[in-house]
Amino acid sequence: MKNQKGFTLIEMLIVLAVISILLILIVPNLADKSSQLNEKGCDALLQMVENQVIAYEIDNGEKPTDLSVLEGEYVDTLECNNGASIIAIVGDDASDLDIVDN
Repeated sequence: MKNQKGFTLIEMLIVLAVISILLILIVPNLADKSSQLNEKGCDALLQMVENQVIAYEIDNGEKPTDLSVLEGEYVDTLECNNGASIIAIVGDDASDLDIVDN
């Protein structure tokens, strides 16, 4: 009698079913974490732009009239990964910025 080693078709199907169930449980959680990371990234970008407004004011003696003057030298972009943009809200404080979806 031959000594055959290997998986039977039933064993392979069971392994594939277990892997499929694990993927079904894990993938939705990853998508949820991705949206949370995008929100945190936008909050961090907003804080950085607020700080760069202050740096611009120190360098130039006045607040920027438009946030687009900060792009390039002070910040790389004013747009979050999810497509939302940072706009200025008229006010005396550098923290008067907000994130707006396009």
